[in-house]
Amino acid sequence: MRSEPLAGGERPIAEAAHGQRIGERELIWMMALLMACNAFGIDSILPALDHLATSLGAQGNSRQFVVGVYLLAAGFGTLVPGAFADRYGRRPVLFTALGFYIVLSLACAAATTFSQMIALRALQGFFAAGIIALPPAIIRDRVGGDKMARMMSLIFVIFLLVPAVAPSIGQGVLLLLGDWRWIFVAMAVLGCVMSAWVYVRLPETLHEEDRQEINVSVIARNMRSAVTLRSTIGYTLASALVFGGLFGFINSSQQLIGEAFGAGEKFPLLFAICAGCMAIANWSNSRIVEHVGARRVSHTALFLFILVAGLQLWFANQPDETLWTFVPLMAANMSLLGFIGANFGSIAMQPFKHIAGAASSAQSFLRMTTGALLGAGIGYAYDGTARPLALALLVTATTSLLFVLYSENGSLFGPPEPDEED
Repeated sequence: MRSEPLAGGERPIAEAAHGQRIGERELIWMMALLMACNAFGIDSILPALDHLATSLGAQGNSRQFVVGVYLLAAGFGTLVPGAFADRYGRRPVLFTALGFYIVLSLACAAATTFSQMIALRALQGFFAAGIIALPPAIIRDRVGGDKMARMMSLIFVIFLLVPAVAPSIGQGVLLLLGDWRWIFVAMAVLGCVMSAWVYVRLPETLHEEDRQEINVSVIARNMRSAVTLRSTIGYTLASALVFGGLFGFINSSQQLIGEAFGAGEKFPLLFAICAGCMAIANWSNSRIVEHVGARRVSHTALFLFILVAGLQLWFANQPDETLWTFVPLMAANMSLLGFIGANFGSIAMQPFKHIAGAASSAQSFLRMTTGALLGAGIGYAYDGTARPLALALLVTATTSLLFVLYSENGSLFGPPEPDEED
């Protein structure tokens, strides 16, 4: 659906079912908070992992599986919604994903054994994967070029505010209600709020001429093209690797910061500082990316990430590393991810406007499964020090650079992409 500019200069993105227009700002907030349901499902439980482990009888590093299995299952789950969204539209698939998110959050709150919890978290991640896979497709339905990178950066600013505050919310729930189960109830409430907002305000963004058949060969062809094109596959794999390092930090953060470095109840605040730095970086990226170009910004950030990761590894191998060297360097690298993630994702989606759902699903699958497996391995390698994490960050970032070089045929820092709007 095309529409004319509104008085005052704001261009409407689409028109909702009730005749109301949804503008760019509201669309950005909505897509960000949809994706934030996933982040809240991961990060709000972090301060309660030790309570949950004690309550359900989990031992040692196995508590990390509450996070790791969700991420991995969500990666596999992202293969499913895109094809259906390309056929039936974005709205019905979003409602299905949100419904599963709500029901399975409540089921997790009722779990009585650790094995039940792991099974339910796997189901939750798998069936709620649409809230991860569809927002990029919805944005790609409307815009392209570096404008998409700008919008995705703004989405990540809002999205990252949730992991910044989610551990504090989780800890607050523990202090007020004394039971980790209420954190899962809070997830269900968030899902209900987002379902109501989407129902009232989000229009269908899939164009009639872009509807695809539910045909195995068509779906396979569309997904294969999204993950085999040389100009984009390197960016998909590169983002999977750098975010695998981030997932490794998330998996082990409570043990590393809260226990090994002795932060204790300061852990949510320190985690919030790191995530907040990433949000600020995404906001900064949104201000410069259309002028400088997604490639120039993200390539520069990747080189700096490698440099900071090298410093992290050096400090991690010192016998007297402290919290006050680890946190600033981790915050610096999370800031640099703010200049990498949205830009890499936007570059990878550029050629696929007419199959945006399938492309988003296929690329999200590669990113999430690779990142989750790497993150689980990095987290499980935790040995009471920051060494495994620092080494993993350096190796994954360096390998990411090789993948980017492959996609760019050895030439970095390319010019800006022209904007494209519906």
